[in-house]
Amino acid sequence: MAIDRTPVLKRCRQLEIEPVVMGINKKSNRQPRQRRRQLSEYGTQLREKQKAKFIYGILEKQFRGYYTKAMKSEGITGDNLMSLLETRLDNVVFRLGFARTRKESRQTIRHGHITVNGKRVDIPSYQVKANDVIAVSSKAKDLLPIKESLIVSERMAVPAWLEVDVEKLQGKVLQIPVRDQIDLDIDAQLIVELYSK
Repeated sequence: MAIDRTPVLKRCRQLEIEPVVMGINKKSNRQPRQRRRQLSEYGTQLREKQKAKFIYGILEKQFRGYYTKAMKSEGITGDNLMSLLETRLDNVVFRLGFARTRKESRQTIRHGHITVNGKRVDIPSYQVKANDVIAVSSKAKDLLPIKESLIVSERMAVPAWLEVDVEKLQGKVLQIPVRDQIDLDIDAQLIVELYSK
């Protein structure tokens, strides 16, 4: 399996993303270099795609699959794409605060510590649906990384389309998120324009 091993802070600087978006509470001391020339239209579109792929931790083949699925769905393709990415299980676990980063949530899921509607799911790309209940499995409730991430995530707000019960270590998907409920600075329309060339 291919893995992106680029240092997170370096990639955040390249794509002009705040590290907090990735779940990392650090700041780089390096000063950004001044750009010599302005990005072309293609360069701007490519940057938006790279930003989305990096934030959600997805490689090109899978990302293109999400685009194809979004294109076939009813509604605006860009909004559909963002909804598909946001309802991945690894992202939902991160948003609920059961993991500090999306990478950590992916590992937690892979190790079988997360259940969806009472059944263990170990696929990070699993698509959650409205009214799904995501919970930490009974064996994993005492794990230190999950407890630490809950302490860290108390400062982060849970999105309006999710509901979390910290005592029971479970959350519920109230609805599939619309574009206005996704707080990431990604222009999905530029991604659509890039793929439709």
